[in-house]
Amino acid sequence: MKRVIEIGQIVAGPTAGLVLGDMGYEIIKIEKPGNGDVSRSLNGTSAGTFLYYNRDKKSVSLDISKEQGKKILRSLIKTSNIIIENLAPGTMNRLGFSYEECKKLKPDIIYLSIKGYMEGPYHGRKSLDYPIEIESGLAYMTGIYGKPMRMGASVVDMVAAIIGVSRILQFISEKKSGFIEIGLFETAMFLAGQHIATYQIEKMDLPPINERNFAWGIYDYFLSADNKKIFIAVATDAQWKDFCEAFELTHFIDNMELSTNAGRYKHRDTIIPEIQKVMLTMDFNGIKEKLNVHNISYGVLNRPWDLLYDIHAEKYLLNTLYRDEDYKIPGMPFAEIKKHSAPELGRDTESILLEIGYTEKEIGNLKREMII
Repeated sequence: MKRVIEIGQIVAGPTAGLVLGDMGYEIIKIEKPGNGDVSRSLNGTSAGTFLYYNRDKKSVSLDISKEQGKKILRSLIKTSNIIIENLAPGTMNRLGFSYEECKKLKPDIIYLSIKGYMEGPYHGRKSLDYPIEIESGLAYMTGIYGKPMRMGASVVDMVAAIIGVSRILQFISEKKSGFIEIGLFETAMFLAGQHIATYQIEKMDLPPINERNFAWGIYDYFLSADNKKIFIAVATDAQWKDFCEAFELTHFIDNMELSTNAGRYKHRDTIIPEIQKVMLTMDFNGIKEKLNVHNISYGVLNRPWDLLYDIHAEKYLLNTLYRDEDYKIPGMPFAEIKKHSAPELGRDTESILLEIGYTEKEIGNLKREMII
């Protein structure tokens, strides 16, 4: 089993460790004694952060600002294949664990560093997911005029981590080691790339995507007779015909102006209200049944926690133990369904130190000196 040292916190670094963990890597999470990962103390809408991003990892409490802590980390690096870090710019260099220093300890180490910005004028700036969403234009595109909005997940952090893992796997496949730097800003630019391209083609400012109904004629929410919302997406002209037949809107089929998506988009103000009238005569399950028969895309309006009770989603939820309580959380799509746990702070410190040659007496001394 390949060993990964994760020196990170909150989302970006821990996501990279999480993905590699689901691939079968051993993840050793280095945490500051006493407090650990910042996400351990988050509450409210972020209370599940540590549980979600840190299942199946080993937690080693270690003060790497002190010389004895540095010595232990150096020993661990010698036994490892990959280092992940997302600390503030310059922190790892200041502590003596830059890529160059780690390479001296383990010449074939792969070192992933996730930062706010990659090499360039902004390189030293500290940042987080939402400020990056704002600066990259993602928040503008996600919101409405005058009200840019944050995405409903730390998407930039998570995608940056996944890109970093992809690069790690490329290094491994090419049998090489080295330094990998991934920037949140550069990741967000990649996510916003479609809009950057469209602006240049259209030669005009673009509205936030929620100000308009995207590029499809039928791409909207509809209310059922039993007061439930469903989003329906008719993506092709053939689907439009199937849709009209399914919902007894055959008079639309004979209207040549509506035979193409461009025409349907132009006449949305006429056809959407008429479709809504039909939907209000049917219950939610009846609408879904017709859409399923004709294989037309739709989405049920859920809240994330509604997926705990979804007959499809439940197959991909992992049973996870955290603070002596059982929880269900999503795994990577390829994760094995088994019992998982998110570690208590320092749970694996003693076993890891014993493995690399420390005696129980030495471990006791390190505890008294608050190194671990």
